[in-house]
Order: sequence, then structure tokens, then C-alpha cells
Amino acid sequence: MNLQKLLFTLIALVGFTYLADAQDMILKRNDEIIKCKIREIGLDEVKYILPDFPADLFFSIEKDDIKKVIFEGGKEMTFEKAMTNPEHYTENKKNAMKVDFMSPLTGNTTFSFEHSLKPGRSLETSLGIIGLGLDPNDNNAGGVFAKFGMKFIKDPDFYLRGMRYAHILKGSYVKPEIAFGFFGRNTERYYDEFDNNGNWIGSHFDRQRESVFSGTAQLVIGKQWVFDNAFLVDMYWGLGYGFGTDEYGGGYYYGYAIADQSFPISFSAGLKIGLLLK
Repeated sequence: MNLQKLLFTLIALVGFTYLADAQDMILKRNDEIIKCKIREIGLDEVKYILPDFPADLFFSIEKDDIKKVIFEGGKEMTFEKAMTNPEHYTENKKNAMKVDFMSPLTGNTTFSFEHSLKPGRSLETSLGIIGLGLDPNDNNAGGVFAKFGMKFIKDPDFYLRGMRYAHILKGSYVKPEIAFGFFGRNTERYYDEFDNNGNWIGSHFDRQRESVFSGTAQLVIGKQWVFDNAFLVDMYWGLGYGFGTDEYGGGYYYGYAIADQSFPISFSAGLKIGLLLK
């Protein structure tokens, strides 16, 4: 029994002596530093021992809580959260080409391209061809509009170990977006007619061609579903401020609608479908 105690004491002394010179450091994401001796780096956690505790007592910390590990020899190892680690999404297609499914019914056809910058964030641009669609009012409109936005895809309210996005482009999102459009269209102008004595005798209208420039800044909220890493559906709604240079300064501008000059609130909504690309 005494021999066992002696051996244990010697082992402990060797361990403590070794730990006293240990220079391994764990830098946590909250900037706390743990000076220790790292014993094991697993799939989900790092195990280490501390100089003030028995050498056979192992502590552990989740890798998602670690920013960096600095070893005694000076080598460093960084860690990414499982949720935002790009290596977990190498099989995901990171680009998508879409068409606004309902846009031809409103006098235009809109195409969009989305590119994933990193997990949880992507860049989306849209180009609308005004006049490529139905024209029930015979406005004979023609022109283009463009939209530019940054998508911030919602992450979970709380994390579980190893949690990640089902797909890098899938999920609810918020997208700050700006848009500009320029087009020409036929409009009806009404005129009152008066006799030589100033009495109203009637009115008539004729059709004129006008050029319109418009713009808007919106906050777009939506949700995107991805199927089999090949097909997607994107539903969205937008609200913001806008302007138009036409006479009334309000109405439908093909990519969005604006109330009027006295209350320049803008609206947008749509349903996009598309294909994923490498």
C-alpha cells in the first residue's frame, strides 16, 4: 500500500512539474484564456488538464466555444462553429437562378441570381424586364428595373451540439434591399373644355407617352425552401420608402408599388422559383 502511494505521489509530482512548464493556451470566444496542457482534441470537444488539479483529472470544453488553441511550440489551431463552418457545406450548391413566378401577370418578367457568401449570408441581385408580360391596359410599357440586396438567413434561437443549416441557402431571412427602375409607358390625360364665356362644356382625354424613373429602399422578409439541393421556392414581402417621377408620384412601378408623394411608403411581394447551380 505504501509503495502504491509512493508511486502515485511520484507520478503526480512529475505531472505537476510538467504542467508548470506547459504553455498550451485555449482562447475562448469570450476572450477568456485557459492555460493548460491539452490532452485530446475530439470531434466536438477539447480535453485538457490544469496544473492546480490532479494530473488524472481531465477537463473538457466544446469546440464551438473555442476561438483558437495555441500550443507550447507556438503552433496555432483555429475552430469554426459547426453552424457556420464552411467545410460542413461543401456539398451544397451555393448559387441559384430564379424567376419571379407571378411577375408576367403584372407586366414584367423578373430574373434573380443569388450567391452564398458564407453560411447565413448571401447576395442577391434581380433584373426585371418591363413589358415582357401581360398588358391588359394597353400601356405598352418598356424598360428595366434592378434590385440589390444582402440576405441574412436566420439561425436558431438556441444551439445544440453539432447543429448546422439544412442547406446553406435555406431558411427564413431578412434582406435590406435597394431598387431602381426606368421605363416608358402610355398614359391617359383628361382635359376640360370651356366655351368662350368660360362655361364648362365637357371633357376629353388622349394618350401620351411618359418616361418614369423610380426607386425604393426596403426591408424584405421572406423564407426560402430548398429541395434535394436542386430546386428552390422563395416567398417574400417588402416594406420601405420609395419615389417616382411621374405626375402622381405613386402607383405600381412593376417591381414594387408606392403609395403617393404625400405618403411615400413602398411595398413588394412575390414568389420565386429557381434552380441551384454550383
